[in-house]
Amino acid sequence: MQRSEATRRSATFAVDVARHELEAARTALEYAGARAAGQNPEQVTVHAPISGRVLGIPRESEGVVGPGQALIEVGDPAALEIEIEVLSADAVRILAGMGAGMPVEFTRWGGPDPLAGRVRVVEPTGFTKISALGVEEQRVRIIADITTPLESRLRIGDGYRVEADFILWQGEAVLQIPASALFRHGDSWAVFRYDGSRARLHPVEVGHNNGFAAEIVRGLDVDDQVIVHPSDAIDDGVRVTSR
Repeated sequence: MQRSEATRRSATFAVDVARHELEAARTALEYAGARAAGQNPEQVTVHAPISGRVLGIPRESEGVVGPGQALIEVGDPAALEIEIEVLSADAVRILAGMGAGMPVEFTRWGGPDPLAGRVRVVEPTGFTKISALGVEEQRVRIIADITTPLESRLRIGDGYRVEADFILWQGEAVLQIPASALFRHGDSWAVFRYDGSRARLHPVEVGHNNGFAAEIVRGLDVDDQVIVHPSDAIDDGVRVTSR
């Protein structure tokens, strides 16, 4: 009895499936085929949910489409966002926020001036990606908004390539020197200051350092000159010539 009841339920389900398939076939014939010889197929108007520009047409040929299938891609170029992949070790230093995130500059996008932006989202999960050198790297996606006025970036569109520079810190009237002028002297940093004829060993206190330029908090004045890439031949009091 139980086996027969299960067979009956299976048959009932099969009937329901066949009924839905029949309705789908009738709908396809109604909209895709002409109802009489010489008549055009019925046309259905599909309204886009937003206004904007056509970004892509996934399907160009006529035919039956299923529920949820993309017909056309529409977007607003004024609402572009930038997706950046960074190493997870760098992502932990990037702060996000709606309208108050870390500033970022976008370069090499094709225009003469960099585009300004703000970090909106730092995704909480990372992913593994193989670099060009074959090294496995953990990366995190950063989503940033462009804050440059639209009239200055009309030519940039969806899927374009840019390079992002995150501004981790910035200040006004910062005294800085080339990082190549610094070297370790005991437990602190020092430079060789040029006094016009000789090199003078000068301890300094370094603030921020990005590897190219270093902020000098204490130890030098604006008019001081320092020796970059000092060799082993340079020592305190050695006579040097500027060139």
